[in-house]
Amino acid sequence: MKPSEKRQQVIVFDVNETLLDIEILSPFFARTFGDAQVMRQWFAELILYSLARTLSGGYTPFGQLAVAVLRMVATIRGVELSDHGIDEFKDHMARLPAHQDAAPALEMLRNAGFRMVTLTNSAPEAGQAVLAKAGLAHYFEAQFSVDAVKRFKPAAETYGSVASALRTEPSALRLVAAHTWDTQGAIVAGWKAALVTRPGNAALPVGEQPDMVENDLLAIARRIVAKDA
Repeated sequence: MKPSEKRQQVIVFDVNETLLDIEILSPFFARTFGDAQVMRQWFAELILYSLARTLSGGYTPFGQLAVAVLRMVATIRGVELSDHGIDEFKDHMARLPAHQDAAPALEMLRNAGFRMVTLTNSAPEAGQAVLAKAGLAHYFEAQFSVDAVKRFKPAAETYGSVASALRTEPSALRLVAAHTWDTQGAIVAGWKAALVTRPGNAALPVGEQPDMVENDLLAIARRIVAKDA
C-alpha cells in the first residue's frame, strides 16, 4: 500500500511510557530518595490521584499533579525537596526520550497507510513539546489531550472526545498503550486496543482484554498491519 492510501482504522497512541521512556527519571529518584524504585511508586500514585481528581469531579493539569504527587511522596518518606530538585524534575519530565522501538514502529504503520494520533493525560502544550523534542511529533496528524474535557483517562468522555474530533465511529479507533487501565477504558468506549507490556507493566487477567499483547511496539505494529491486510 502506498503511504497516500489511507486505511480506515485510526491508531491512537498513549504517550508517557508507551512512546516515551520514563526510566530517564530513575536516576533523579535514586539521588533524591536513595532508591530508584521510588519512581514507580510516584508514577503509580500519580495515576491514582489523576483518577481520584476525575472521580471526585475535580481537575488539575497533569504536570502540576505530577509535582504535587512528588511532594507527597517526599513527605511520606521524610525527604526534603529543594526548589532546585523540583526544577530538575520538571526539566527531566519535559525531555523524556523516545523508546528505541517507537520511531521504527511508527514508520512501519505510516508506510502501511494508517492514520495516527496521540491521546495523553499531559496538557496540550507540554504533550506536544515533549513529543517534538523526542523526534516523534511528525508522525501524527493530531495530538489530543484530556485537557479538552478535563477528565483523565480512562474516563469515557475522554475517549469519546477523540472519536468526535476525528468524526469517526469508536470501532474504527485502536488504542496502543502500555497501561491496562488505559486499554480497558478504550475497549469499554468501543475501541480496539493493543497493550505493549513495557517493564513494570502487565496484562490484568480480569475485565476487558486487548486483542493484541506484546512486549514491544514493533511487534504490535506488525500485528496491526497483518490484521488489517
